Amino acid sequence: MPFSQLRSANGKLQDVPETASLLSIHELVSHVKLIVTGAAGFIGMHTAARLLDLGHEVVGVDNLSSYYDVRLKEDRLAQLRKRNAFRFVLLDVADPKATADLFASERPDRVIHLAAQAGVRYSLQNPMAYATANLLGFTSILQACRNIQLPHLVFASSSSVYGNNRKLPFAEGDPVDHPLSLYAASKRANELMAHAFAHLHGLPVTGLRFFTVYGPWGRPDMAPFQFAQAIAKGETIRLFNQGRHRRDFTFIDDIVEGVVAVALSDGVPQAEPGRVPMDPATSPAPFRLYNIGNSTPVELMDFLQTLESCLGKKARYEMVSAQPGDVLDTWADCSALERDFDYRPRTSLRDGMEQFIEWLRNYRA
Repeated sequence: MPFSQLRSANGKLQDVPETASLLSIHELVSHVKLIVTGAAGFIGMHTAARLLDLGHEVVGVDNLSSYYDVRLKEDRLAQLRKRNAFRFVLLDVADPKATADLFASERPDRVIHLAAQAGVRYSLQNPMAYATANLLGFTSILQACRNIQLPHLVFASSSSVYGNNRKLPFAEGDPVDHPLSLYAASKRANELMAHAFAHLHGLPVTGLRFFTVYGPWGRPDMAPFQFAQAIAKGETIRLFNQGRHRRDFTFIDDIVEGVVAVALSDGVPQAEPGRVPMDPATSPAPFRLYNIGNSTPVELMDFLQTLESCLGKKARYEMVSAQPGDVLDTWADCSALERDFDYRPRTSLRDGMEQFIEWLRNYRA
């Protein structure tokens, strides 16, 4: 099991009971140095902050791309720069030499790779950004990890890889051969690339398929941020696919607890060939994929009503047809992550949206 042993910064293995909770696992792991890429991003900032809270050292990496307002990224970094155990490196991971040099210099105990070109719709306009950031960038990360014989790499994948699979909820073993966007295709490619490095070089790698993450310091290109701002300004919201989407909205704190628990483990031990069922999520190599979500899909209209209630203001909206690349529904089967890492999201949509709206009202107030 993934929690059978954890490696501390001095390289010693610590036995951990399989029934250990996330908190007890955090307490058992001694000081660790981690590189977190995409540290100025939404999930990256919160992940780095949680690791710092637990007493670890974090080297944050980001290229501060202009995909959305760089001021928001700088403001997130400002929260992390207050911490003594945090250092920031301005670096584009698509630069293989710079990435390799950083990893060789820092010699991290773990790497959490969250840097990527995000956004389904943007991939229709600027496909080369995804080839550079998500394919070349991830190759640089994998090679740099291999060079230093990293004990465990955790990287961000996406629920987008499931496309319009009609079997719900989505499980890690389901087919993922028909992506609907270049973004989704690049994330599936990352999973395949990671497996190749795990197989060829014994690099322990775990991929996490994120499901619609929201919360304070969230991305302005995502529905919670866009809808909240439009409602506050009295602007009209466009509801794609006539508002018939469902999304597995997952609060940032719940996501981060899962990410940190996985990252602080040693990953999945290598199994004997032929002993592990061959599906997209498992392998005889030290490689696994997990869904990480809330396992509670929400109708778009229900989400909108929750947002209206939190804001105390009704939305103006128009129904429009679906956009190219959009999936109809997302719903995470997180039973594997629950089994192996005691992952249990605890934040309801109402509670999470209240926290998000409180932050949004105070941000640049």
